Amino acid sequence: MLDVRRLRLLRELSIRGTIAGVAQALAYSPSAVSQQLALLERESGATLLRRSGRNVLLTPEAERLVAHTTRILTVLEEAESELSSSDGATSGTVRIAAFQSALLTIVPTALAAMRRNHPDVRVEVVHREPGAALAETWAREVDLVIAEEYPAHSAPHHDGLIRDELTEDRIHLAVPEGAAIASVADAAELPWTMEPAGTASRHFAEQLCRRAGFEPDVRYVTADLHAQLGLIASGAAVGLLPGLIWSASTAPVARVPIDGENTRRLFTAHRRGSHGNQALAAVRAELGAAVRGEPELPPVG
Repeated sequence: MLDVRRLRLLRELSIRGTIAGVAQALAYSPSAVSQQLALLERESGATLLRRSGRNVLLTPEAERLVAHTTRILTVLEEAESELSSSDGATSGTVRIAAFQSALLTIVPTALAAMRRNHPDVRVEVVHREPGAALAETWAREVDLVIAEEYPAHSAPHHDGLIRDELTEDRIHLAVPEGAAIASVADAAELPWTMEPAGTASRHFAEQLCRRAGFEPDVRYVTADLHAQLGLIASGAAVGLLPGLIWSASTAPVARVPIDGENTRRLFTAHRRGSHGNQALAAVRAELGAAVRGEPELPPVG
């Protein structure tokens, strides 16, 4: 019978691409990973890996085995979730990945509710951009991701992840207080602050400026939205900022409505196999209550 732990190593190799990447992710030594994969080849009786220079490539047989492994891991996670809830207690660890504005607003409110209503659940949180966080959830590095989608810019889809809508978040043009700016077009000659190239928010901002008839003069690039607020408040720039960031700031910055599609969609995603996990369900419920502004009541009993 094939060893599940070795099968997981093969799946990790399909995700990470290198033996060193697998070793780092799972706290193994590279030699230990190689030895276990060699044993898996002997167990399966098939050639699973082939060398290409310094890289290791999966054979078609290995790819088929990875697909089976994903299904096996999902079933095992479903079994773990069922067993964890069999005594009615809500406990365990839930690992969350979230982007900055969610970390500044939704997550702290949900964590306070978890401590109050579910004290036996340990919640761990890491800051990740949505694209990377979705991949990490699929790869089982975290259990739940809070992600975003900007207009005309869909977040990556991963097989086996269940998405739940959280809320919609309106985007505004942020300008220095008192500035005579009434539209994006009015800011054509001004310096801009945006997130790094390749991010969904940057793509949205650039396209909005281009539809208004100009190429933005992006002088200040940072993924830190509080830094962007500071730049705008100082008069150094203008920018496009989502609504959540305003509730976590008192910076002297004015909001100018923008035309057309002007909301980003916030959602959570978790693996199908963990759907029945009570601790995860509690976290999802508290996140939903946080965006609605409603306290989630502790369970009766």
